[in-house]
Amino acid sequence: MDSAHQLIKNLDKLHTTKLGRDRIRHNLSLINGDIIDYCKKKILNLQAIIKRKGKNWYVKIAAITITIHDK
Repeated sequence: MDSAHQLIKNLDKLHTTKLGRDRIRHNLSLINGDIIDYCKKKILNLQAIIKRKGKNWYVKIAAITITIHDK
């Protein structure tokens, strides 16, 4: 199974802490909305480039790179 498919298959497990939500909101200049939902939509975008290096996933879309730590 390719890594992009593996990430998408487990997207329902995506989560963060309150501090993580605040940091993402600040870094992306977002005011309202669910940060997890925002990230999921970016990950599922057909133009997203998904790569895995070690324990981390990197999702690049437009000028945004989302880093996801995998346990």
